[in-house]
Amino acid sequence: MTKTTNEPKIRLSFLDGMRGLAALYVVSCHILPHLGENLPLWIMLPTKLMRYGSFSVAVFIVLSGYCLMLPVTRSQTGYIPGNLLDYFKRRARRILPPFYAAVILCCLLAVVILSLERFTTFQWYEMKFDWFSPRFSFVDVILHFLVIYNFVPGTDVYVMNVPLWSVALEWQIYFLFPLVFLPVLRRWGLLSVIALAFLIGLTPHYLLNGYMDVSRPWFVGSFTIGMAAAEIAFSQKPQLVKLRKSLPWGRLATIFAGIAVITEWKKFGIDAWIFETFASIAAACLIIYCTKIVILRKTPPLVMQLLEHPWAIALSTFSYSLYLTHGPVETLVNHWLVTLKMSPVVFAVTLYLLSVGSSLLVGYLFYLVFERPFTSNFLKEHKLKNSTN
Repeated sequence: MTKTTNEPKIRLSFLDGMRGLAALYVVSCHILPHLGENLPLWIMLPTKLMRYGSFSVAVFIVLSGYCLMLPVTRSQTGYIPGNLLDYFKRRARRILPPFYAAVILCCLLAVVILSLERFTTFQWYEMKFDWFSPRFSFVDVILHFLVIYNFVPGTDVYVMNVPLWSVALEWQIYFLFPLVFLPVLRRWGLLSVIALAFLIGLTPHYLLNGYMDVSRPWFVGSFTIGMAAAEIAFSQKPQLVKLRKSLPWGRLATIFAGIAVITEWKKFGIDAWIFETFASIAAACLIIYCTKIVILRKTPPLVMQLLEHPWAIALSTFSYSLYLTHGPVETLVNHWLVTLKMSPVVFAVTLYLLSVGSSLLVGYLFYLVFERPFTSNFLKEHKLKNSTN
């Protein structure tokens, strides 16, 4: 057990907004490949901004590192408050029930589709950039339940629900955090943790011919960048306090975001881990910048007002469920609309509106049934209600 400081808790609402808007951006990005070609400029130009979906995953991972590190930093002990078993229980309760529910729903959906193919004239035709396919194996299901599918080479194991690729990596990072990263941090410091994380994440890419590249293992390094952001934002170590006060974190966020966008251009042929790491650094700088604004009680700038908008925060409530379910929803909407023989413009507009709307609706309903009952707030309310009855 560890003691925490008596510092008053600070509400960092912008973190929720970042998570919610990142989830919505992923949903929008995954619609883009289905829009078709030869569309008017008023449709094509906005879609140019929808090509950086992996940046949102970088934001998720950095946020995870930041939020898990916050209680460690504020405790000033270098240890997770509470005991290790409680930590793993909390992480499992947070990520696994909705994940398993999404896997089971994909299995049920596959059974329905394959049954229709067998007993009716219906045929499921695979389309390019489908985010869901009913043609997965029993082994794929087992690998998902064991949350080790990202160790399998190739992409076939992901066809069940392609956006799930990052969940296994996140789950495995939860083990690295207390068992590897925190001990290294206590003994050798932040730079050693970050270096070790990128060594772990890039070894499959450079030494194993990139067989895990589809699951982007280098995001392990992005997690430790989030840890570093928490340390810089709240640590009382003199060198980190000086760093927090001396650097222009808002400008750095803009600079690194610009570098990430430029290095992502395909014509440069730069490895994905490089521009996704720049995106991670940009997210970390933005978090530190916004944290300073909150601590110093300054007037929030425009970007922070956007992140703290009630709609963005509301999105964050079910952002995980939205992420888990939007792939099959978008795929089903696309498969249905292509049968209606619409003009390209009408198809693009209808696809976007219907995909986003359906994904939000299904994601929220999924949250109410499969995610909310396992959240800490719900469990506390339920426990309090039972104790008063």
